Amino acid sequence: MNVRQRKKLTARLMASLLHDDLLAVRALLRAGADPNAADREGTRPLYLAAVQDLRAAVRILLAAGADPNVESGRGQEGTPLTAAAAWGNADVVRELLVQGADPNLREDHGSGLSPLEWAVRNGHSETAALLKAAETR
Repeated sequence: MNVRQRKKLTARLMASLLHDDLLAVRALLRAGADPNAADREGTRPLYLAAVQDLRAAVRILLAAGADPNVESGRGQEGTPLTAAAAWGNADVVRELLVQGADPNLREDHGSGLSPLEWAVRNGHSETAALLKAAETR
């Protein structure tokens, strides 16, 4: 598969996530879409699914090999777990933690906020409790 084809698959995967079209997400992954590939803005599929609170899509992407600890964006986004925590997407936080996301991993290559700090800062008590429990394990 050439670079142009990979970029098209990534663009289609991101569009499918925005529309919560799980059938298309699965089909694109089977067709060779990379679950870790960033779009032209640097956003990765797992980050987008975490922000959009798409637990089923998160599960599909993780099963396809998406890395839950890779940052998205070019310094303005962060990890999928920090995104889910910042938005209070507790079900996605649970899924990411079960699948190996590091609750202590700070965004901005270690210099930014942790998932717990985002949850607390934005008043998401359920998400904060999940992250506190995960940190003590």
